[in-house]
Amino acid sequence: MTIKFAERVNRIASSPTLAVLMAAAEYKARGIDVVDFGPGEPDFPTPDHIKRAAVQALEQNFTKYTASGGILPLREAIAKWHGAQFGSKYESGEAMFTAGGKHALFNALNALIESGDEVLVPVPYWVSYPDMVKYAGGVPVFLQTNVEDGFALRAAAVEQAIGPRTKMIIMNSPSNPSGAVIPSEEYERIMELCRRRDIWVLADECYSHFIYDGGKPFSIAKSASATPHVIVAGSLSKTFAMTGWRAGFALAPKPVIDAMTRLASQSTSNPSSITQKAALMALTSPMDTVAAMLVEYAKRRAHILAGLRAIPGISCAAPQGAFYMFPDVSKLLGRNGAAGDTPALAKQMLETAHVALVAGDAFGAPGYVRISYATSMERIDEGLRRMAKFFAGAAAAS
Repeated sequence: MTIKFAERVNRIASSPTLAVLMAAAEYKARGIDVVDFGPGEPDFPTPDHIKRAAVQALEQNFTKYTASGGILPLREAIAKWHGAQFGSKYESGEAMFTAGGKHALFNALNALIESGDEVLVPVPYWVSYPDMVKYAGGVPVFLQTNVEDGFALRAAAVEQAIGPRTKMIIMNSPSNPSGAVIPSEEYERIMELCRRRDIWVLADECYSHFIYDGGKPFSIAKSASATPHVIVAGSLSKTFAMTGWRAGFALAPKPVIDAMTRLASQSTSNPSSITQKAALMALTSPMDTVAAMLVEYAKRRAHILAGLRAIPGISCAAPQGAFYMFPDVSKLLGRNGAAGDTPALAKQMLETAHVALVAGDAFGAPGYVRISYATSMERIDEGLRRMAKFFAGAAAAS
C-alpha cells in the first residue's frame, strides 16, 4: 500500500535538535563517552520543593482531567508571577497553561495564521519556527541579523521586511541559538511599529531569566499599549529546570487565549495534572535556584567563550543571554579533513571526536554551530580539548 500523507505534514521536518539528541544517545548506549553540547536544557535538577509538590499531588490523587487551559489557581499564578517579574497586567482569563513553551507557540500560530499570511522570522531562528509557520499555512519571511550586532534584531530591518501580507513577527529574546538580547528600547520601537501596522508580536520569552552582564529580565508585555498585539509564550523548562515536565504558558488577549484553548481541547486536552501542581509551586515560591543557575551559567559562558576563541579559525560573538555559544567555523570547513559544510561537520565531530553539537543550518545560519554550555565545567573543558585537537589540522591548512 502506498501511503499518501497530508500536505500539511509534508510541509514540516523532524526537529534537527532532537535528532542530535537521539544520535548522541545512541553513541552513549554503546558505551562511548560523548561530550554532549547538543541539548537545550539545564543540567541542573528540578528543585526539590517543586518535585515534592508533584509527589503530594499524586498522594492526594490529583490525577484526573482538568480544564484544557489549566486549573484556575495556576492560571491566576501565571498572571500574577508574570506581573511581579515583568510589570505586566494580565488576568487569569488571559493566561493558559500549556504542555511546554512549544505548545504555546504552536497553538498561537494555528489560532491566528491563515493560508498565505506572512510571518517575519529573524535569522538565526529557533529550529521550529519556520515549520510551525508552514504547518499553519503561513509563509516564513526571514530577516537577517548581523553578528556585529550580536545577532540582535533592529527595528529598521523589521520595517523594511513588512509587506501587505505580514500578519505576525516572532521575537525570541534571549535567543536560541545565538544568545542575542534585543535592547529594550529597540524592542519598544519594534512594538510600536507593529502596533501601527496591526501586526501581531509572538514573543518567545523562554530564556527570559538568563541574561548576563547585569541585564535584567524583560518582557514586551510590560507595556499596557503593547498587550493587545502581543502573545507571550513562556516556559518553566529553562527557568525552573523542568524540561521533561512539559510546563509552559501563554499570555494574550482573552479572545486569543480562548481560541488557543479550543485548539488544546481538541488535541492535547489538558496538560498533565501532576505537572500543573508542580508548576503552581514553582510560580508561587522564592526563585533562589534561578539566581544560582544564572551565576553558574555566567561562569561557564566566560570560560567556554575564551576556549572557543583560543581555537585558531573560530570566531564567536559573546552571547548576552540563554546558555548557547554560536561560533562561526566557516573558515575551517573543508580544511585538512574537516567536512565541507556544517551538517557534515557536526556528523563528523560526533563520529570521530565524540562531541555532539548542532549545525547552524538548522537555525538558518550555515557555517555556524550551536554549542550548549548547560553542562559541567569539566565536560566543557573536555569538549574544548577534543574540538581543539580536531580542528588543529584544519587551522594549520587554512
